[in-house]
Amino acid sequence: MTSLAWSEALLLRRNPLAVLIAIGLPIGVVLGLKSSTELMSVVAGDQGTAIVITVAAVSLNLFVYYNLVTSLVARREELVLKRLRTGEATDLQILAGSATPAVAIAWGQAVLAGLTSAVLFGLPLPVNFLLVVLALVLGALVFVLLAAATTALTRNVELAQLTTTPLLLIPLNFSGLYFPLSDMPGALEQVARLLPLTPVVELLRLGLSGITPDGSTVSLAGSFAPAVQPVLVLLAWVIVGGLATRRWFRWEPRH
Repeated sequence: MTSLAWSEALLLRRNPLAVLIAIGLPIGVVLGLKSSTELMSVVAGDQGTAIVITVAAVSLNLFVYYNLVTSLVARREELVLKRLRTGEATDLQILAGSATPAVAIAWGQAVLAGLTSAVLFGLPLPVNFLLVVLALVLGALVFVLLAAATTALTRNVELAQLTTTPLLLIPLNFSGLYFPLSDMPGALEQVARLLPLTPVVELLRLGLSGITPDGSTVSLAGSFAPAVQPVLVLLAWVIVGGLATRRWFRWEPRH
């Protein structure tokens, strides 16, 4: 699995678009939030926390999900996945090795955003660091599984731009990063909270600043109860993504 991950990292480094996103995403988030105090106030109460939440959430949604779909489809169409299954690696190891570089970069972006925010904006200590870690781990697992499942709808790399659009745009726009979910009609708000990126944002916000989904502020002891629903939603997506991957993931082209 380590060898597979290293090979994928080398291939990822040779992808100009992936490198541009990896470098440009944190910079774009910092500049965007710095120029919009209104947007910053929607994400979190202070600029440093808002930057960390936005970088982490967008990295999982955009970098992990989209890049993994394209890489898995390319390896499938080139018969790489089929050949790998004839070796010692298990199916799970092949998928994990393929996903490791993108996940590592997304986590690295979140850590770098936290360090930068601490230096430049005085990022306060997290209210509950465990919830932050839980959001990053479960969020990565969800989008890795959803990426693997999406490859079943993606006949070639070019088509990935179309098949990934729903899970790129809908969860991102209804995650609570751009406008408060409480401003939405009741039924639509509940649907938005069930999307795969929303619980990641809610857990990050709760863990970093203690702000609950209903807008109140809690301490460490009070942060666990509001975290139950977002965690359950993420676990449900893990199950859905896992079942969909097991059922429809293809290891070789079927034309």
